Amino acid sequence: MTDTARHAGVQTRAALYLRVSTGRQATNDLSIPDQRRQLEAYCEAKGWEAAVEYVEPGNTATDDRRPSFQSMIEAALIKPPAFDVIVVHSFSRFFRDQFQFEFYVRKLAKNGVRLVSITQELGDDPMSMMMRQIMSLFDEYQSRENAKHTLRAMKENARQGFWNGARPPIGYRIVAAEQRGSKIKKTLEIDPLQAEVIRTIYRWALTGDGERGPMGLKTIATRLNDQNIRTRDGGRWGISAVHQILTRSTYMGEHRFNTRDYLTKKPKPESDHAIMAVPPIVSKADYDAVRAHLTSRNPKWTPPRVSSGPNLLTGICFCGACGGAMTLRTGKGSAGGRYRYYACSTRARIGSTGCTGMSVPMDKLDDAVVAHLETRLLDPERLTLLMEQLLDRREEWADQRRGHVAEMRKRATEAEAKLNRLYEAIENGMLAPDDASLKGRVAELSSIRDQAQADAERISASVDRLAPTITAESLNRFATAARRKLHDRTSGYRRDHLRALTQRVEVISKTEARIIGSRTELLRTLASSDGGNYAAVGGVRGFEPRWRTRHDSNV
Repeated sequence: MTDTARHAGVQTRAALYLRVSTGRQATNDLSIPDQRRQLEAYCEAKGWEAAVEYVEPGNTATDDRRPSFQSMIEAALIKPPAFDVIVVHSFSRFFRDQFQFEFYVRKLAKNGVRLVSITQELGDDPMSMMMRQIMSLFDEYQSRENAKHTLRAMKENARQGFWNGARPPIGYRIVAAEQRGSKIKKTLEIDPLQAEVIRTIYRWALTGDGERGPMGLKTIATRLNDQNIRTRDGGRWGISAVHQILTRSTYMGEHRFNTRDYLTKKPKPESDHAIMAVPPIVSKADYDAVRAHLTSRNPKWTPPRVSSGPNLLTGICFCGACGGAMTLRTGKGSAGGRYRYYACSTRARIGSTGCTGMSVPMDKLDDAVVAHLETRLLDPERLTLLMEQLLDRREEWADQRRGHVAEMRKRATEAEAKLNRLYEAIENGMLAPDDASLKGRVAELSSIRDQAQADAERISASVDRLAPTITAESLNRFATAARRKLHDRTSGYRRDHLRALTQRVEVISKTEARIIGSRTELLRTLASSDGGNYAAVGGVRGFEPRWRTRHDSNV
């Protein structure tokens, strides 16, 4: 094929391919119009017909995941092809990956379609082919270097607390922070309308809604949908969306940037992450507690036998020497009877070289743990002291929620005022009622007003459901009932209640064990036992050892 025609008397048909790398360039830059002008002038000088144009606004040339590019290739590979030559400003507009560049050039050539760069004109001889390959290799290297320097700048931007772009996480909105030269630096602030939804999800995951205990992912999603609480886009909630919120560190004040590889989508090591400080929506303690709770419910980490097996301490009993689990072992006594005991799994698997731990009769250790909980933890005076600390937090929690209510009502009032001004403008003939953009603005303001009013009512209701003050009489009733049921071997309460109060039992020696538990979990159990709503007094289901403050042991 010659430059003038593929066949005698037929003009060469050219496809113009125009590309810029970013959406901002496509919107504001003159590159696309300038490329078009130069390509059309080149075709006119050659006597070619500019038959079709393919524009790629804001797509990288490091891969072939480009809609216009794929449409062009598809048209070039049909038989006969829709055009004879593809014209680009430079080879880098076509591809910045040397291997894929050559792959597509050869694929096109097999169907009789050439690739021409107006700024890098080359022939078809071996020397020209080598030069083209060198140019494409250099383009790939330059692209990788640019990407490396850009990523480094974006990571530093994040470390300084500025937003790099993209859509913010739900619960936040982008605001201008400062201006540096011609660039406006932006950061994140809490969106009070959506932030309360995030707090609700965390509260349900930690303590429930007052009618039931801590909720799982599916239950939370169902509950949100049942209460007509929509996502930011007005859609329905799913398990993955709830899981993402409960595992995203942004909500406790640490937004992580550069966590995944752009091409492979594989997670990057934490050393590559850049942490951007943002206003927290939930506390770090709540975030850590939720993560620990999700991990404990994960079947990959917690075998079913640990949570549903018959043994009292299975899954929470550990060797004090090596930290390995103490597992059930059985044996025969001298009289031929069988006995059961907890033994260090490391020693059982490897031998004494792995651990010097010991074995302890099961009944002896079970009874010692129950006796310690009964005499030390369930003492009414001790429970009174712990509950007073919890109730002291009630007013602080209520004041914080009242502040959220005021903020929601202010937002609803502002949206209502804006709607009224729009209606007045329509009545006065200043705005056309059939304006499409006006209808969208009215719908947006109405949604903001309705959502803010609903959130304010929901938060007010949670404040009204504050837990009643627990009296000395109710504490005594709780302690008496708990002691009785801890000794009841015929029901499942004994095991479940012990696990609600005890996180870990470490066997130090044959006569000494250390019991580690959660004070907040004890308080949650205590509050719920009296019909109170533990969530309403600001408590959270914690997973850190707290009530064993002096690190004392059960001997």
